[in-house]
Amino acid sequence: MSYLYVLIFKMNEIILYISDSSLSSDDEDIVNFIERLNCSRKKRIYRNRLDHFSTWDEIEFYNRFRLSKRVVNVILALIVDKIQSPTNRNHAITPEQMMLLTLRFLASGNMLITVGDFIGIHKSTAGKCVWKVLKAIAMLRSKFLTFPNDVEGLNNLQQGFYKIARFPKVVGALDCSHVKIQSPGGNNAETYRNRKQFFSINVQAICSSDLKFLDIVACWQGSAHDSRIFKNSKICAMFERGNFGNGILLADSGYALTKYCITPILTVQTPAENLFNESQIRTRNPIERTFGVWKRRFTILAVGIRLRVWKTQALIVATAILHNIAVIEKDIVLPNLSADLEEAVNYVNNVAYDGVVNRP
Repeated sequence: MSYLYVLIFKMNEIILYISDSSLSSDDEDIVNFIERLNCSRKKRIYRNRLDHFSTWDEIEFYNRFRLSKRVVNVILALIVDKIQSPTNRNHAITPEQMMLLTLRFLASGNMLITVGDFIGIHKSTAGKCVWKVLKAIAMLRSKFLTFPNDVEGLNNLQQGFYKIARFPKVVGALDCSHVKIQSPGGNNAETYRNRKQFFSINVQAICSSDLKFLDIVACWQGSAHDSRIFKNSKICAMFERGNFGNGILLADSGYALTKYCITPILTVQTPAENLFNESQIRTRNPIERTFGVWKRRFTILAVGIRLRVWKTQALIVATAILHNIAVIEKDIVLPNLSADLEEAVNYVNNVAYDGVVNRP
C-alpha cells in the first residue's frame, strides 16, 4: 500500500501529513529523518548592516572602497533602476549596499564570503549582488568607453598628447596588460597560461593623455600575443579604413610598425633617432600609468580574479568604466610613485619580448 507524503514549508518548520495511520519500517525511517531535519534546520538570521556612508569619513570611505562618496553617488544614479529590488520585503538589500559590496569586492580582491560578512549578508547573496551590479555597470560601455570619431574629439586627443613631448597626430597610446585569473579548467585551460607562467586574460587597451580608457578588449587568453590581439580587433579595422583621419597610435616594439601605429626604433644610430625614441616613449607613457592607476584602484585585477571567465571579462570592462567615471569626475588620485621608482617601472615596461630595450 502506497502512502502520500506532502511537505509544507511554513515559518521554518516542516509539517508531515500522512494519508494512512499504519506505517511500515520504511515509513518510520522517513518520519525519523524529517524529525531530525526539523531539529537541525537553521533559523533565518538577519545581520546588522552598517550605513557606510555615515559611518566613515571621506578618507576612511575611500580607503575601503577606492572611490569617493560623491563619485559613488554619481554611479548609483546611473544604475539604480537596474539593480533596485521591486519590493522591500524580507530585508531586501538596498542599491547602496549592493554598490558598496561590489566596490569592496573589487578594491580588496577578497572572497565573496569575506565581503559578504563586511556588508552583513550571506556569500551566495553577495555573489548575486556583485554580478547584478557588474552587469549594470558594463551596460554603460557605449557612454563611457568609446573612441571618438568626430573631428573635435580627435583634435582634443592630439592636443593632449602633443603637450607631453611634442609628438604630433597621436590619438591614443596602445598596450596590453595581463589580468591574473584562476585556472578556468577544461581542455583549453593551458591557453590562459601566459609567458610569465600564471593564468591570465591579456587585456588590450587604448588610453588618452589624461589616463582615460578609449577602447578595451578583454576576451583573449593569456598566451595570445599583443600584436595578434590588435590585428584581430575592431579598432584595428577602423584604423585600416581610415576612420580616424591622420590620427596615429603609439605602441612598444611588440607591435608591427604601420602607417597608423608607430613603434620605437630598436637600433639608434643618430641623435635625431635618439630624440624620436625619447619623444615616442614619453608620449606613450600614459598607457603604463593608466594600467598602474587602474590596478592600484581595483586590487582584484592584480591579486587575481576567482570567477568564471565570462564573468571575469564583464568585471574587467566594468572596472574600466568605473575608472573612466572617476577620471571624468576628477576623483581622488592615488599617490604618485617616487621619481626613481617611476623611472624603473618605465624601464621595465619599455622592454620588448625579446629582451631588447626600446630606450637608447
